[in-house]
Amino acid sequence: MVSKNLVDIKENDIIKYDKELLPILLKDHSSKKNIIWATDNYAFMGDGYGEADEITVSQITGKNGDIIKPRVDKNKTEQLSRVRDKAEVFTPSWICNAQNNLIDEAWFGRNNVFNKELTSEDGKRSWISVTDTIIFPEDKSWKDYVRENRLEISCGEAPYLVSRYDATTGDAIPIEQRIGLLDRKLRIVGENTETSTEWLEWAQTAYKSIYGFEYQGDNLLLAREALLYTFKDYYKHKFGKDPLPVSLKFIAYIVSWNIWQMDGLKGVIPNSCKTIEETSLFGDITKIPCRGCQEDGFLYHTGVYCLVKDWRAKDPITKKLGRKYRFIDLIK
Repeated sequence: MVSKNLVDIKENDIIKYDKELLPILLKDHSSKKNIIWATDNYAFMGDGYGEADEITVSQITGKNGDIIKPRVDKNKTEQLSRVRDKAEVFTPSWICNAQNNLIDEAWFGRNNVFNKELTSEDGKRSWISVTDTIIFPEDKSWKDYVRENRLEISCGEAPYLVSRYDATTGDAIPIEQRIGLLDRKLRIVGENTETSTEWLEWAQTAYKSIYGFEYQGDNLLLAREALLYTFKDYYKHKFGKDPLPVSLKFIAYIVSWNIWQMDGLKGVIPNSCKTIEETSLFGDITKIPCRGCQEDGFLYHTGVYCLVKDWRAKDPITKKLGRKYRFIDLIK
């Protein structure tokens, strides 16, 4: 399952390792179908690669196993077109680190919790990780930290959540120096657990508390893959071996819920709003455009509203953990 290139995870490698993993990563729980391309960058491939088409396993494996690439491996023309058409911007890791540090400074009540930011004489920005075990405030525990919900909006390849590589340069980042919000949680889990059973329990809790949404389907898949491989990285770093396939599949399932596809301006699956046709008693047809799209808000859309799962809340009907909400209903 391990790719020598930390940047470009190969879909063919995933399908060879376990044929059930990739279908899970392509799942859209709001539509109960697969995620869609939501970009016309792949239309040249023919039928099934249009903006509104679902992404299927067969489309991105086999001879097509290299078509989905991270931004750093895309050609300059495609990079520029996505900046122009979708305002796609990728953030250097040092900026992600600095902003994530602000979150932790507020939570811990002190700075330099996980790392110390550095600036070289030539102005290059970087950081060096703290090697000592992380100490927690008297009124907070490591379990509290792992449970804290975190969200990356318009997440792209999710550089604020996981940092296997710098999204702007493609440079690999050693596991000891990673700076993502999930990376930090997994470090804490590693420092405070001994057995694989306990580690898995709290790693799953960490994943259940990390959220992100993205518009374009290829970026979304890259983000989901990065979170899946991050799980493998930290498990192997702790125990010296790969996790079992069943553990990977459960993490993939969590990721397929928590990293979802959404038009962030509407709260619906991209391009899912439709014009409604009403037929009168006398057969006259009136076309009614989506009111939500006309009013530029979250309400009154005819598209598929995106669902998110609160893994710790009970469903009011089934009484089981894992209550589902429309994302827009969580916005205050």
